[in-house]
Amino acid sequence: MSAPKPKKIPKILEAHKDRRTDNYYWLRDDTRKNKEILSYLEDENKYCEEWFSSGIDFRKEIYNELIDSIPNEEISLKIKKNDFYYFSKIKSDEQYPVYFREKETIVEEILNVNELGRNLDFYQISGVSPSPNNNIIAYGEDKNGRREYTIKFKDLKSDSYLIDELHNTSGNISWGSNEYIYYTLKDPKTLISNKVFRHKLGESQEDDLLIYEELDDQYNLSISKSRTDRYIYINSSKTESNEIRLIDLKNILEEPECILERSDKHLYYVEDTPESFYALSNKDGRINFCLLSFKKEDFGNYSVWKEVLEHNDQILMQDFVCFPGLIFLDIREDGLPKILKLNTEDLSQDLMDFPDEAYSCYISANPKYDSEEFLYGYTSLRKPSSVFSLNLITSKKKEVWRSEVLNFDENLFEIKRKKIISRDGTKVPNSLVYKKGIDLKKAPILMYGYGSYGSIIDASFRKTMLPLLNRGFIFCISHIRGGSEMGRQWYEDGKMFKKKNTFYDFIDSTKELIQKGIGDPKNIFALGGSAGGLLMGAIINYEPELYKGIISAVPFVDVLTTMSDESIPLTTFEYKEWGNPKNKEEYDYIKSYSPYDNIKKQNYPTVFVTSSLFDSQVQYYEPAKYVLKLRENNTSENPIIMKMNLIGGHAGKSGRLNALEESAQDNAFFLKLYEKDNE
Repeated sequence: MSAPKPKKIPKILEAHKDRRTDNYYWLRDDTRKNKEILSYLEDENKYCEEWFSSGIDFRKEIYNELIDSIPNEEISLKIKKNDFYYFSKIKSDEQYPVYFREKETIVEEILNVNELGRNLDFYQISGVSPSPNNNIIAYGEDKNGRREYTIKFKDLKSDSYLIDELHNTSGNISWGSNEYIYYTLKDPKTLISNKVFRHKLGESQEDDLLIYEELDDQYNLSISKSRTDRYIYINSSKTESNEIRLIDLKNILEEPECILERSDKHLYYVEDTPESFYALSNKDGRINFCLLSFKKEDFGNYSVWKEVLEHNDQILMQDFVCFPGLIFLDIREDGLPKILKLNTEDLSQDLMDFPDEAYSCYISANPKYDSEEFLYGYTSLRKPSSVFSLNLITSKKKEVWRSEVLNFDENLFEIKRKKIISRDGTKVPNSLVYKKGIDLKKAPILMYGYGSYGSIIDASFRKTMLPLLNRGFIFCISHIRGGSEMGRQWYEDGKMFKKKNTFYDFIDSTKELIQKGIGDPKNIFALGGSAGGLLMGAIINYEPELYKGIISAVPFVDVLTTMSDESIPLTTFEYKEWGNPKNKEEYDYIKSYSPYDNIKKQNYPTVFVTSSLFDSQVQYYEPAKYVLKLRENNTSENPIIMKMNLIGGHAGKSGRLNALEESAQDNAFFLKLYEKDNE
């Protein structure tokens, strides 16, 4: 089968006296029902299947390996809420978890997601939220991957469903009382959450009370319940600024009160205690945040907020949780995560130590302010995730949960952390893992990166990488600018007019690792998804012959066209990340790197693009257009292939077994290319 060649319909896109021609713009169909387009996507899937099935096909072998690493039954961490411990179990042959609760050794099943999702092509829930009296659970369900959730309510006493259903929500819910629930509603066109409603059980959604509406389409709403159970927080946020309101649950009918009005380039995050409020804030140039305390009467008056921990150029404060007399902070120093314990009375500090050279630690679920234990997690590239409990009375630590991986021995693997000098002199951390004893110079290397939105990609355990590691691959996470691994400035130096640093960091890390004798120059591979797919598209435009094979998952590759169209979901929310093409300078800069706009005649590597028809974050037509234009301009004999899930969302198909199939396919792609030259 030859690669599909659908028709071309030139469309002229014009802005700032600049004209671009898009031959495949016609592939956009917001209804997702156009038969000609669906037929073309099916042809792409057939072409993809033919490529994988010809010659050596590793998919089944790798899938079986991944299945063999799963215990017969896995139990999640048990979290105490409202006098019950809530947790889930999933069996090795099941797609979805089953939820339970436990009290005084009595365990009862409360929700079986396998039953709910049976006979459905896609099914996903947004999480289980019990009412304060434990009688009702609420959860959101998504049946196509679009992340537009319908909230449903189950009465645990009668084991039956309430008539209440809340449609077109984000799945973000918080109980205000046993009869009131708060939720966020999505704009049906942009998919931005822009309204908060209060629903009373037993009433129609049409009668729900609008609590707050966000009128600026660059902001997105989220809600959460405070760990003291005193407030509902409404956070209205965009890339560089936010504003928080709170609903006092003792005065549920009052209007939400604004803690501090939004201002340019100010982000703040708040938590309350019975005595006061605490906030992380980056106001007045304190880019890595400082910790402040204030009283309720200080709302709106930032000048009287008191500094508890001052700003540090070398330490990023990411997150925090409060306990009586203590605050635990998730911080980063020199690119590595750490947990800081702060005594709020004498301001004494303790740092938690972790063993590996590259790792991830994090504040785990700690739903109650007055708990006597603090839960935190730890993982590394060779250590599956564990959760530990620190007793706040005795200071004793113990492991309370561990992810079990069968047929795996962490002692067989080596972890290294290398700092690579990028072309402008910046030192970029890279975290590597590989099997002990391999010849590093001859080993295939898989580079992974993201580098956007300030997201941190830590060196955590990735079970799906084991088939490659066991076959002698080196896996490397490149902590490139655009994330926040080295502090908030690391993010600032990889977005807007500095976005190209993200691409250069990745390319330069790849090249220098090879120069240092880490990786076979003939077998260099790369992987990235979403904004990481943009990264993949950019690096092969700059360096088309450096990489042998690329996986570009749900790739954001048509940046200029998408950011120019406010009707595309989530676009306006991201102006401060990529730029607003209405401004000529920002238009020109985006155009200079946007992967789709910079494809040209050259020898591209083998590229595997994955996407989903109902993806709400990167619309399916971006990767579809990208594949066709890339194939059209590719002067090498390397194939450009695409797998389009005709049901599913940004994370692919629903269900664990389906996800493992997709991981096996990714691994098989790399192995097929590697084995081709090494038979």
